[in-house]
Amino acid sequence: MDLPRTRYARNGEVNLAYKVIGEGPIDLVLVPGFVWHVELFAEYPANLRFMERIASFARVITYDKREQGMSDRLGRPPTLEESMEDLHAVMDAAGSERAVLFGASEGGPMSMLFAATHPDRTRALVLYGTFASLYTQSLIGDESLDSLMQLFDEDWGGPVGAHLWAPSVAEDPEFTEWWAKFLRQGTSLRGAKNLLTLYREIDVRPILGSIDVPTLVLHREFDMVAPLPLGQQLADRIPGARLVMLEGSDHIWTIGDQDSILDEVEEFVTGQRPGREPERVLSTVLFTDIVGSTERAATMGDAGWRELLGRHDTLVRKHVDRHRGRAIKSLGDGYLATFDGPARGVRCAQDICAEVERLGIEVRAGLHTGECELIGDDVGGMAVHIGARVSAKAGPGEVLVSSTVKDLVVGSGLEFEERGETALKGVPGEWRLFAAR
Repeated sequence: MDLPRTRYARNGEVNLAYKVIGEGPIDLVLVPGFVWHVELFAEYPANLRFMERIASFARVITYDKREQGMSDRLGRPPTLEESMEDLHAVMDAAGSERAVLFGASEGGPMSMLFAATHPDRTRALVLYGTFASLYTQSLIGDESLDSLMQLFDEDWGGPVGAHLWAPSVAEDPEFTEWWAKFLRQGTSLRGAKNLLTLYREIDVRPILGSIDVPTLVLHREFDMVAPLPLGQQLADRIPGARLVMLEGSDHIWTIGDQDSILDEVEEFVTGQRPGREPERVLSTVLFTDIVGSTERAATMGDAGWRELLGRHDTLVRKHVDRHRGRAIKSLGDGYLATFDGPARGVRCAQDICAEVERLGIEVRAGLHTGECELIGDDVGGMAVHIGARVSAKAGPGEVLVSSTVKDLVVGSGLEFEERGETALKGVPGEWRLFAAR
């Protein structure tokens, strides 16, 4: 994603850096929280992915508040009234008459005040991990903010507060390097401490009942920066607001399961919930099939056949586990498993074919490597279909593989005999198959 150049809006003598991303039919202003930098934000991959997704259904406007990033720094944090005027200026400069406001963290109180004061400019309100007053219900008090002040004094310049803002990635070197740089360039140490002082005073609880725009409140269950009851209070006091409680503890909205946030926002903004693209991974698919299963079941009877199948499945799972594969499911008279290494899959199939002989049965096995869709605990897709068709071509006790598998295990010591080209039912083209020796 190529981000557009940074532009500047002006509120009196104050210059405010902003970007407009995407060309969606609905304007959405991302009102940032604690610290922000419209250019450095995109340097962390998860943030860029978030922006790409939200720009797919909205025209996103985001900006550096005064005292932050590339906007003017006047030596003190803005009042809520000044922040509203700055938002007005940015929307005007971006040509936005009416927008959805996404107020995140400390950006939430001003967004709520703006929505109550200027409903003509506010299409809807999304509130993430935010609050009306941090002192609500004695969840956060002077002692907590004093401790954070001390932490800033001691650790500013490094990834200070990562364990609070993003605990799931607090030990990830890529994140901590970016977070430290983002804080350093997003504001100064004095600027950060001034913001904490401002947080002691912010209280927009009196105006919550005056908000008359559609409101979605998103809050993670174990957020340590803004505990969940703060979000519950917003949903209780804003008329018609809907609260969605999300799993996780990360305060930064792009960290953790960002799709759960984006899905809710997209449905709220557009009226349509997106269909998730299935997750796809490269896997080697192994199918096994008991030779002559129908005849044997008729001979043994239901009870005897069920006992044999149980012993067969136990044996198969044992070898799949030993070769570090994933046993997907029993197929009645066969089994489906996947491996992240094709050589392990072939060797597993060979071991299964050899050991089932002590059960008095023979199996055939087939393998193919390709992209598989992860569907819960199951797998699907064309690669799975091909694997099943390869297995159907194998003879008793034979391990048959596609040319893809053979090519990928070069140097593994495995040997193969060519079985020629053949058509696979439901699969385009001719396929070269090989038998493992």
